[in-house]
Amino acid sequence: MTAASSKRLTFEEYVAIEEQSEERHEFYAGELFAMAGGTPEHAAVCAAVTHALVAQLVAPCRTFSEALRVRTPSGKVVYPDALVICGGVLRDPSDRNTVTNPTLVIEVLSESTEAYDRGKKFEHYRSCPSLVEYVLVASRGAPAIERFVKTNGVWTIDTPASSGQTLSLASAGVTLTIDSIYRGLVGEDGAILEL
Repeated sequence: MTAASSKRLTFEEYVAIEEQSEERHEFYAGELFAMAGGTPEHAAVCAAVTHALVAQLVAPCRTFSEALRVRTPSGKVVYPDALVICGGVLRDPSDRNTVTNPTLVIEVLSESTEAYDRGKKFEHYRSCPSLVEYVLVASRGAPAIERFVKTNGVWTIDTPASSGQTLSLASAGVTLTIDSIYRGLVGEDGAILEL
C-alpha cells in the first residue's frame, strides 16, 4: 500500500474521493493509501470463505464482503476481505456506507500485505471494542487458517488449522472446514495452486 496524496484530508473528504474513485483506498491520519490489486488465488480464497460464512450464518449475524468499509476507533479506515457483524449494524455518523462494529474480521493473506495484516492492521482492528475474532487465511503455500480470539480483553492465537481440520468461529457460530475452503485450489504437493 502506498500513500496516494501528500495533502491531509478529513474523513469526509476521503469518503467523497472514495465514492468517485475507481480504485479503493485505506485511510489513516489524513492520508489515502491505494490498495494493491489481488491475485486470482487471493480472490478465489476470499470467495470460498465468504460463501462458507453466508451458508452457515443465522440472524442476528450477517456476512459482508470486501466492498464494505470499516472505521476503527484508532481512525483507520479499511476494507476487510470479509467481515461478520452480529446484532445491529452501526454506521459511522459521518458516512452511512462505513461501519464501526465488526464482530469477526477475515483477511486473506498475500505476499505484499501479510506483514501489515499481521501487524499494524491487526493493531487497528483491536481498537474495535466489538471485535472478538480475527482470522488470517493463507492464499499461497500450504492451506492454513489462523484465528486470534479476544477473551476477557486479552487476544490469543490458536494453533493454525490446516488440511483435514476444521476451525470454529464461535463469535458467529460458524465452522470453517479447511478442505472445503481450499477445494480445487490445492495441488498434489499439498500447496495452493497458482491459478
